[in-house]
Amino acid sequence: MIELYDALHELRNVPEPPERIISLSPAVTEILFELGLGDRIIGISAFCARPPETKNIRKIGSYGSVRPELLEELKPDLIVMVSGYQNEFAKNLSKKFPVYVFELPSSVGGILDLVSKVGVVTNKMDEARYLNFELSKYLGSMRRHMSIRGYIEIDLAEPVTFGALSYITDALSMLGVKTLYRNIYKEWISPNFNDVVEYDPEVIFYEAKMYSSFNEENLRRLINARGWQKLSAAKNESIFLTPGKLDFFAHHGPSFIRQVIPWAMERLDLVGS
Repeated sequence: MIELYDALHELRNVPEPPERIISLSPAVTEILFELGLGDRIIGISAFCARPPETKNIRKIGSYGSVRPELLEELKPDLIVMVSGYQNEFAKNLSKKFPVYVFELPSSVGGILDLVSKVGVVTNKMDEARYLNFELSKYLGSMRRHMSIRGYIEIDLAEPVTFGALSYITDALSMLGVKTLYRNIYKEWISPNFNDVVEYDPEVIFYEAKMYSSFNEENLRRLINARGWQKLSAAKNESIFLTPGKLDFFAHHGPSFIRQVIPWAMERLDLVGS
């Protein structure tokens, strides 16, 4: 065993290395696979969908709940989670089970740091360093526009956008997008739609609820229902629905750097052309 402080500033006993891992964080699950630890994962949350191999792993809970009898049955030597929404859940779970909480990234650099910390906790430090080297190549190819007014919204059971403490705001800023609430010292924010109209974004990114069948027609109806047809983003056909049914901007694993940032960059090239 080794002793490590986690994101809740709790000193945790961590196996060296862990052999029976439960991950209740989609981002950490993806990282574990990329570090070659997929065969050690014995349970995941219902929202862990990357990589595709996760479909073969037992789903035992969600972001904020899990059946204790399943944990007792599976006998994990490590349960990994992320800070923020899962804080109280982690505190309660750690009374009986071996929990380790990673810090939710607040920047793109924080995603790389998350990879490093997962590597430390799982004794895969060299693999984590190489993964970060590979991810850094994507960041090195980023193209920045001078200044584009932007707005992003994700359906997380209610409309949510993001402030200065979010890796999403940080990534878009690196690409030259000045998001509406970029200077508000919060991670996520319930948007005021009147603020959006007044700001008149030149580009809008919209992410529907995970696993939903929301499509481009649904998005057009939403824009019309809000009276946003006269926004610059609507006039210039620069309202973009994220691809697929999985979380996209909301996912802070390696695929955020490999897939989300390049996808956003390509759309911004259209706006800035």
